[in-house]
Amino acid sequence: MHKNNTIGILVMAYGGPDSLEDVPAYLADIRKGRPTPQSIIDEITENYRKIGGKSPLLELTQAQVAAVKRHFDPAQYRFYLGMRHWKPWIEDTVGEMVSDGIRRAVSIVMAPHYSKLSIAKYQEKIASGLTAHRGQIEFAHVESYHDAPGLITALANRVQDGLARWPRAERAGVHVVFSAHSLPERILQMGDPYDAQLRETARLVADQARLSPDRWTWSYQSAGRSSEPWLGPQIQDHLVELSKRGIRNVVSVPVGFVSDHVEILYDIDILAQTVARAHGVRLERPPSLNTDPLFIKAVAGAIQEALQEAGWVREAIDP
Repeated sequence: MHKNNTIGILVMAYGGPDSLEDVPAYLADIRKGRPTPQSIIDEITENYRKIGGKSPLLELTQAQVAAVKRHFDPAQYRFYLGMRHWKPWIEDTVGEMVSDGIRRAVSIVMAPHYSKLSIAKYQEKIASGLTAHRGQIEFAHVESYHDAPGLITALANRVQDGLARWPRAERAGVHVVFSAHSLPERILQMGDPYDAQLRETARLVADQARLSPDRWTWSYQSAGRSSEPWLGPQIQDHLVELSKRGIRNVVSVPVGFVSDHVEILYDIDILAQTVARAHGVRLERPPSLNTDPLFIKAVAGAIQEALQEAGWVREAIDP
């Protein structure tokens, strides 16, 4: 097939520093060049030091792309990877796609829930890349896939994995906390679907895992450092409240994240874990989705749906 007929698939993720030395530049990219207080640089650097001295996100996302790619004919589709706040930057990847002669492409973010403050920002980076490289690529964007059956089943399996860490006779007393990255509260006034999509994912997962309504709750995590209010409750505060209710056994299932990075490895496994222990709570977190075959199939399905809706394929191919 001529390269101009090849459809590009652009997979995107947030990005993370490749080393502790990269942290200041990484934060500068997130803050659009605004100065970062040294105390925050030191704190974030220490967080990354505690999880191994770098973000594992690039390697994990590369593995996810490789897994999704296997569901597609390489003669018809070419896969690309771009990061929002670190190398390989989305704008540079779009430039590569332009150089390769790609005319049509699907974009998907490794984050299943839509927000104007998250997914839309990735799409803005694509637009900037097209402008910078004078490209004419027609993009079909996957907005969200928060209710994809494969995603729900993979997360429900995680719930069961977590519960299985207790003896069968004790599992009925184990509480499940679903969570996702917090965003500023103003998104609710904006009519943003983020909160509603997250809660729908949690409900669907709870239903499939056969959790009664009193056995699970919702919390946010990883709120940003700014003066405006962020969506809550934060998971550390929520764990304290659960302990006051006499709940001593908790499974953490961060449904807003699909791979291990600092918000999981530090914010849950270290920060939330420390709070839990201080309040007599046993906190268990089953593995992240990463390259779980059910999740990968859900991503492939979301891409194929976008291809169909764009009219670029006649019928869905079972991924």
